[in-house]
Amino acid sequence: MSNNLSNLPKGFKGLTHDFSSDQVTFKGVKWGKAMMWIFLLSDTFIFSCFLISYMSARSSTPIPWPNASEVFALEVFGVHVPLLLIAIMTFVLITSSGTMALAVKFGYERKRKLCALFIFLTAIGGLTFVGMQAFEWSKLIFEEGIRPWSNPMGANQFGAIFFMVTGFHGTHVTIGVIFLFIFARKTWRGDFESGKRGFFTSMKSDYVAIEILGLYWHFVDLVWVFIFAFFYLW
Repeated sequence: MSNNLSNLPKGFKGLTHDFSSDQVTFKGVKWGKAMMWIFLLSDTFIFSCFLISYMSARSSTPIPWPNASEVFALEVFGVHVPLLLIAIMTFVLITSSGTMALAVKFGYERKRKLCALFIFLTAIGGLTFVGMQAFEWSKLIFEEGIRPWSNPMGANQFGAIFFMVTGFHGTHVTIGVIFLFIFARKTWRGDFESGKRGFFTSMKSDYVAIEILGLYWHFVDLVWVFIFAFFYLW
């Protein structure tokens, strides 16, 4: 054994040697989970580029940036409440991350109906978030007059960057909601216990698929925390 270890490359070459073989680094890890982590890593780079571009545009423009407390405020019984809708959206999405964690827990415990219930609740939370985001967009477009190419409340770059970043994130949430409803149905029917194949694949699946979906959903929630901080609190 010692001879085999002494034959391994040293330093950085040893690191790349380990990661070049799935039998060393990814042994025992489901291929779907490994691919999801790789996808999330690539998605992290994309969102990072968007947020860095936002910081660059906001820091370089000579025109005043719109005040988030005014742009994203709502009138409630005649009272001007800043960031009310955004606070509710954030609460709903973060709460859905908790229901998703419970769904994964009950899935591994083979509590099928509880697992399906919490997946469904997660999907409802995501759908609520998308609905409120659509309301926010309609308010900005039709009431405030903000467009991707113009902005009566300040710098023109605001509309372009805001709609691009929140739209890209909203697309992620929408895709996640679709899969959540599909997985809720599959779990309720017992497809993961019976090993029933899906519509688009000949491979059988199990409750690990719910954990993989959970990784995606937690990532979407985490990204929103950064968007919330950059766009609404800064």
